[in-house]
Amino acid sequence: MSQQPIVLHEADITALLPKVDVRSVLERMFRSLADGDAVQPPQTLSLFPRDAGDFITYLGVLSGEKVFGAKLSPYIPGDGKALVTAWTLLMSMETGTPVLLCDSKKLTTERTAATSVIAADVLAPSDASVLTIVGSGPVALAHLRYAETIRAWKEVRIASPNVASRKDIPATIASGVAVSQYADANAAVAGADVVLLCTSSGKPVIDVKSLSKSAVVTSISTNAANAHEVDPAALQGFDVYCDYRATTPASAGEMKLAAAAGQWSADALCGDLPELLAGRAKAPSCERPAFFRSIGLGLEDVAAAVALLAAARA
Repeated sequence: MSQQPIVLHEADITALLPKVDVRSVLERMFRSLADGDAVQPPQTLSLFPRDAGDFITYLGVLSGEKVFGAKLSPYIPGDGKALVTAWTLLMSMETGTPVLLCDSKKLTTERTAATSVIAADVLAPSDASVLTIVGSGPVALAHLRYAETIRAWKEVRIASPNVASRKDIPATIASGVAVSQYADANAAVAGADVVLLCTSSGKPVIDVKSLSKSAVVTSISTNAANAHEVDPAALQGFDVYCDYRATTPASAGEMKLAAAAGQWSADALCGDLPELLAGRAKAPSCERPAFFRSIGLGLEDVAAAVALLAAARA
């Protein structure tokens, strides 16, 4: 009789996460992708009938772990606030049977933040000293947690319109440096060496003219159609990187819009995370800002779920 898959809910994930080094797991996965030991198909967006929402399917094959899987992330509009959930299914490449079904919402937050910070760590100069995070929700705070030790920060800023009302923003980071709060994102990014955009906005959240020429900017994704956190026209003024060049330009909102307007082409990409970690990508010029765009890969979900499965079995 085949073994039943392990099912993990949000409370289970919360208990297991401290036992999982998500960043290390993702770095290994991106190196596997660079070496041809993993497969990352394009994500797909499926619309519900009558504008009732949509869902994104994230797929991935991780041959070193003998698993393949999918994350399904629906977006369900509500009366005021949309409902976003996510579940990941892992299956064995050896038996073809399910081994894990897990609530992925918290896991998605962790892998999203870890991916951004892996990129920031590789792209930012060693003497980067000013960190700005735009956003103040759970994803932004996860970015802060992952980023606080990658450099000897002298100044840390967090910005959002409602930052003053948030009670969960830490007063300091691990090194003791104070976290300054800004209601104006453009004021917060001025002079910053690393800027982590961590919002669910579908439109630009900063004016790129506020950036220093050597700044490293990371940006994440949300389910809204063609969502973007920077002006698509600004891409032509960046050294542009992404999580995976084979799939990201066709999904990232600002890349699609800039390409359609003839303002940018995927041929201008300086590199992706597999290439960066393998030492095959061009380094930022530091003559203009570097922009890293993550859409969230199925392989990130698969790798994080594999680590979670190992922790659950242990």
